[in-house]
Amino acid sequence: MQEFLQYLFSGVTNGAIYAVIALGFSTLYSATDLINFAQGEFVMLGALVLVTLWSQAHLPLWAAFPLTVLLVAAFGMVFERVAIRTVRKPSPILLVLITVGASIFLRGVAMLIWGKDAYSVPAFSKTQAIEIGGAYLLPQSLWILGIVVLLVVGLNLFYHRTLTGKAMQACAINKRAASLLGVGTQKIALLAWGLSAGLGAVAGVIIAPITMSSYDMGTMLGLKGFCAAMLGGLGNFWGAVVGGVLLGILEAMGVGYASSSLRDAIAFFLLLLILYARPTGILGKASTQRF
Repeated sequence: MQEFLQYLFSGVTNGAIYAVIALGFSTLYSATDLINFAQGEFVMLGALVLVTLWSQAHLPLWAAFPLTVLLVAAFGMVFERVAIRTVRKPSPILLVLITVGASIFLRGVAMLIWGKDAYSVPAFSKTQAIEIGGAYLLPQSLWILGIVVLLVVGLNLFYHRTLTGKAMQACAINKRAASLLGVGTQKIALLAWGLSAGLGAVAGVIIAPITMSSYDMGTMLGLKGFCAAMLGGLGNFWGAVVGGVLLGILEAMGVGYASSSLRDAIAFFLLLLILYARPTGILGKASTQRF
């Protein structure tokens, strides 16, 4: 039981991080129908910018956190204006290829700026680990879980209680009809990119204290976040959380009871399984209504 609980705590923590990344995928897809395969690099930027602000600018973590998110969100909006909106004849496959190219480019630039070294930052709080049934739960894990809950609740309130959020929903249902009703679809797309990049930065910030941060950390995290989004239902916020936590738990149990070599294989096996059995995901709907 002690072993099981320890694997469970580890799985829920990792799954919550995957959930935040999946939220970034779902936010962008909901408004633009685009899947951004550079989302993992936004996670990487969030972690490394936090490291820089903390170690070089000597900002406390509580101040570096929001500043990092704002900087990466602004970068995401600039990327949309420069690389996405300027495409003359956009098609889904072309836009996806642009995000793949951006992923490779950002990874190379990060290597030039931060080098190949790995960096770390301290935990958000210095309290001791909590013992439950002989297993230990790190305080950083509680921070991560709390931030995930706040993000999901905040996003749901934003989409259902604000005019901007409802406009984003309208674009998700029918972009042309929303435009005819006076919704600025280009502004909505810009905002969606900013939110998606900001969520990626949040994932990078919360993962930085529990793992080493480096220029190449985003690739696998982005793929697992995409798997979590597909598993829960792409475009569904609670689905992103369910998919992320489920993926994290299964991954931890596979590593603990089988082999560490299965860690990455589990994610892709689940992706293939969900695409075959239920392409819309666990909580996804077959209709165009996503919220």
